[in-house]
Amino acid sequence: MTNQLPDRPMRPKRALVPDIVILVRVVLAFAVLGLFSLPFPYPVAALVLTVVAISMDGLDGYLARRLGVASELGGILDITGDRIVEHAFWIYFAVAGLVPLWVPLLIVSRSFMVDAVRSVALIAGKTAFGSKTMQRSPLSRFLVASRTMRSVYGVAKVASFVLLGFVVVLDRAATGGVALVSADWTAGIVALTGWVVVMTVGICVVRALPVLWDAYPYFRRLAPPARPRRLRPSPEGTR
Repeated sequence: MTNQLPDRPMRPKRALVPDIVILVRVVLAFAVLGLFSLPFPYPVAALVLTVVAISMDGLDGYLARRLGVASELGGILDITGDRIVEHAFWIYFAVAGLVPLWVPLLIVSRSFMVDAVRSVALIAGKTAFGSKTMQRSPLSRFLVASRTMRSVYGVAKVASFVLLGFVVVLDRAATGGVALVSADWTAGIVALTGWVVVMTVGICVVRALPVLWDAYPYFRRLAPPARPRRLRPSPEGTR
């Protein structure tokens, strides 16, 4: 006898549309980072495409809901695409010397911990967002799963990556002998970028804490049951 997998309904072809959007977004992000590495004026095109790549974050989810193909698998692919794009940008800007090394280290570590917790919750039938979210309290649902906070974090990432990209444009232009703005303006833009990056990292950490806190019951279910203690007979009971 051969073991056969249980029959599962096939995903409709229209379900591939959001997946293609995720793939295009990831490829576009890597193309953007390649353009940033080229001489001026290529980084200008990279700056424009950065806005496009980051703004596509919610497009796949919107299409999935409009086409009626939203699923747990789609949510996992969405989060995976977000992680790849976000990490790629932070790592690139750290390598370029525009953000401290602790920024991508913190962001990547946060992602690993949160995704590990969510994978455990998924075993219990809970998802990151939506009606089956793993968040238990109204506050944690607002901070993590609400569209408001997800939009706030999305806008913060757009602001960080656009400002960092603009600093790259200024640097590439100056290297090519083109002064786009004065030295005072450049210093102000760099200072503003630093504050926006710190704010973005702060929002990222704040949104991660409720996920880790609410994960305790799911890990408790996975813990092995306690072994019963053996009762030793008392000396008075033995003859």
